[in-house]
Amino acid sequence: MDARRFGSTGRKVSPIGFGTWAIGADWGSVDERDALAALNEALDRDVNFIDTADVYGDGRAEKLVAQVLKSRAGKQAPMVATKAGRRLNPHVADGYNRTNLTAFVERSLKYLEVESLDLVQLHCPPTEVYYRPETFEALAGLVEQGKIRHWGVSVEKVEEGVKALEFPGLASVQIIYNIFRQRPAEQFFNMAKRRDVAIIVRVPLASGMLSGKFKRDSQFAANDHRNYNRHGEAFDVGETFAGVPYEEGLAAVEEIRALTPPGVTMAQFALRWILMQDAVSVVIPGAKSPQQAKENVAAAALPPIPAETMQKIAAVYASRIKPFVHQRW
Repeated sequence: MDARRFGSTGRKVSPIGFGTWAIGADWGSVDERDALAALNEALDRDVNFIDTADVYGDGRAEKLVAQVLKSRAGKQAPMVATKAGRRLNPHVADGYNRTNLTAFVERSLKYLEVESLDLVQLHCPPTEVYYRPETFEALAGLVEQGKIRHWGVSVEKVEEGVKALEFPGLASVQIIYNIFRQRPAEQFFNMAKRRDVAIIVRVPLASGMLSGKFKRDSQFAANDHRNYNRHGEAFDVGETFAGVPYEEGLAAVEEIRALTPPGVTMAQFALRWILMQDAVSVVIPGAKSPQQAKENVAAAALPPIPAETMQKIAAVYASRIKPFVHQRW
């Protein structure tokens, strides 16, 4: 895979990374052997960016990453990004202080078994946090102490990403961007490029909706957020099917299916669509098996999507999806 610059960090990363939410929690049960095999498959195929979080399985995902990296000692280590903040209870702006952030970072250092974290991201904090300079000063202090190398933010809303760009030292913004969530490309991506801030794209397949594998009667396990968070019961509804009503998403998928080239899966097509944006540093699909990891990586080698097809995708978004999501996030 042709590497992309990760903002001002000096690092270069594979355009397809590995997101560990699915192997950590909230996507149904995943056997540890399958999780480790998926991670190893991705790394064997030159993936060099892993995204995780301290709350994925209450540390399970971080420990799985550590186990894989330890087993590959001597090989070039990938950049590992983790997140902090969602362990707060209650999850309020006041909790994003120096004491709590330091404790979260020290726990991740222990679970990932490293001396310094490559990248720590605030994990979708309340919007108020972006108006508290002391939070970002605390992150800068952790860099000075050598506990973290870089810091970034994971946001729910474009406006939060815009606000985060004001803080010096910001390395990256993680944001939802996919065929069903196109607003970040309007202005935000160019703003981030001008400031040399890396963009990490999460939820690239709209929780699997854009894989084209779901039907009206598809069932999801009780411990799968696609079952219990369809209406935002547990966390922001935008994290589940990108906030698009299930039936509407299925209808849009059928129109997109007709635009997918022969021999290319819908998931690969959706990932390649994201990579058409040069502002995107890395996209982080999850994988529960080596085969899924292999297919994800292959998307980076697909040829560019023709302009005419891109226009047709934009038309599907405008007619079917935009009214539900565009101004909300």
